[in-house]
This record gives sequence, structure tokens and C-alpha cells, in this order.
Amino acid sequence: MTPIRVLVVDDSVVIRRLVTDLLQDDPDIEVVGTAVNGRAALGKVDLLEPDLVTMDIEMPEMNGIEAVRALRASGSKVPIIMFSTLTEQGAVATLDALAAGASDYVAKPANVGSVSRSMDQVREALIPRIKSLVARASVPIARSASAPAAARVAAPVARPTLATRSHAEDYRLLVVGASTGGPEALNTLFTALPLLPVPVAVVQHMPPVFTRQFAARLDRHSAWTVTEAEHGQLLTPGTVAIAPGDHHLEIVASSRGFVAKLHQGPQENYCRPAVDVLFRSAVAAVGPAVLAVVLTGMGSDGERGADLIRQRGGSVIAQDQATSVVWGMPGAVANAGLAELVLPLTGVAPELVRRLSTLGRAVPSAHMAREGAR
Repeated sequence: MTPIRVLVVDDSVVIRRLVTDLLQDDPDIEVVGTAVNGRAALGKVDLLEPDLVTMDIEMPEMNGIEAVRALRASGSKVPIIMFSTLTEQGAVATLDALAAGASDYVAKPANVGSVSRSMDQVREALIPRIKSLVARASVPIARSASAPAAARVAAPVARPTLATRSHAEDYRLLVVGASTGGPEALNTLFTALPLLPVPVAVVQHMPPVFTRQFAARLDRHSAWTVTEAEHGQLLTPGTVAIAPGDHHLEIVASSRGFVAKLHQGPQENYCRPAVDVLFRSAVAAVGPAVLAVVLTGMGSDGERGADLIRQRGGSVIAQDQATSVVWGMPGAVANAGLAELVLPLTGVAPELVRRLSTLGRAVPSAHMAREGAR
């Protein structure tokens, strides 16, 4: 196989060397060049035609966000992985880079006692992302000649052994899972989604600090009240609770309604928070009255939870391959026959409205007022 060609962009000599060395250790990857800032990176992308770029954010002359914007404006579709710091400022900058067109991000090592441990952390986070993103970029996607991407809807996947939920029955919870490509997918979903009469809980694979900033950004951009979930928080219609980084989120039914439970139990699917944990808890809380959505993401987190939801008579929708940054999580659900529908991202919100807007429960007036003010 031809090695994956990577361009490393960072103004730090130490980081450039660290990233280059650990990537060169993998026989499937070749570092074809380095650049000291975003402006130099633009020229080297044209010259070297890499399969993927790793990009620092804070750099002189042209920073990483500006470089991503310039590359996307030029028509370049090369996957770009940002290097971020685990700080509030780093989280904001990373979300800006993702909004500008970056594919994913990896956190720089912090408070690590040795260079070897730093390299291990970066290797474990970076190499799987490189391989997933380049594999995704190399897959030719067949486009329908008769319908635009936004209108294409796959036929429901038949799985006779599973119960199929009647759409006339009420749903009481909406749960969503996402990973690689998820921040922008969730932004697209919720900015298009009017307030609906059910609480929503989300697991997006993100580290601490990042989830808080992401929730705040989604709160500003959508009609929904979006928060980073807190332990004991009452989940109400019109609200979206996002699992905090490094904490699993469960939904518990109580006399007060649905309550968020946070804990730091063992990782599942190498993740904390994990989509499977959220999906299992939703089934325990409401049985078949759960509607789940699995969006773009690497790996298979959510597949086992989706299986349980379908076994209990709930519903699962998966994002399609054409609109996913990485068709790992939704692909695992779809290929296992667990998705009632496999939809392009822009088709998810209309389907949720169709299923949830006629439940006959009013969204609290405070949220309605907020929506009208936007």
C-alpha cells in the first residue's frame, strides 16, 4: 500500500520533531514535509499534495484557523487535524477551526512527565484519526443523478427480529451520539431543528473544557437551551444536555422527571463519555419511548446501545456515509441493521420534526419566548 502522505505544520521545532518522529514510526504513514506557519503551509499543500495536514492553531504570520479558511476557499478538500491546547482559549480556537472546515483535532500533551509519554499520548490520539480521515477521503461517494444530496433518503433497513416502533406512539426522550465531525454536524442539526416537546441528551466525544465551550456555542447558535450537563440536573423539553468531557452521562427517571446522572465509570469503547452508556440509560428510563440518532464519528460507540434500543422497540436513525466526516459509528449501526433510516445530515432534522412535533406536549413558554426573540 502507498503510505499516507502527511504535512506537519507547527511553529514549534519541538512539536514538529515530536509529530514527525512518531508518524514516521508507522509504516503506513510518510511525513512529506513540514511548515512553520499557515502561509508556508498553503504553498506546501500545493507543492506536495499531501493526503492530510496536521495544523497548529497559534502561529505567526498566518495562524491555523486562517490557513484552514484559505485552504477551503481555494477548494482544497485535504483532511486537516488541528493541534489544540486543553484550555478555554484553546477550546474556543479549536471550535473556530472546525467551523472553518477542519476535520478533527488532537489535544497537545499537558502535565506529562516525560517526552516518551507525550509521544505515546499524541500517537494514540493522532494515528487512528489520520487513517480514518484519509480512508474516508479516498472512498468515492456515488451521487444520485435525480435528487440533490439533501433530499436523498435511504430505504429503511429491515431487521425482522427487531420490533419496529409505531410512529403514532409518543417518544419521551431524544438521545444523540457523535464523535469525529460531530461538532459541526450537531451545529447543523440543532440550528435547523425547532424546539420540540422532549428533553435531549447528547454525547459528543470531547475532552473537559471543550464540552463546556461547545455547549455555550450551540446555545448561542440555536433556539435550544444548551448546557453542559450537571449531576442532578432536571432535563426538560426545549433543553439539550451535553455530557461533560471525561464523564459518562446517564438519564434517570425520577418523581421530578428525567434527571442527569454523571459519573466516571470505566471507559467504554475507549471513551468517556460513551454513547453506549447514554443509550442504555435511556432505555432503562423510558423503555421503547426513546428516539436515538447516531451521527458522524470514528469507531463503533453507540452500536450496542442502538441494538438495545431496537430490541426494546425504540427507534434509531443514522447519518449516511456521504455526509459523514467518518462513517464509523453510524456505519456500524447501519451495517448491523439497527437503523430504521439512514439519512443525509440535512434530512435528520425534518425527520425528527415529523416524529416529534405532533406529540401534543407544549414546550415551556420560556423556551418559546426565546425562540421568538431569535
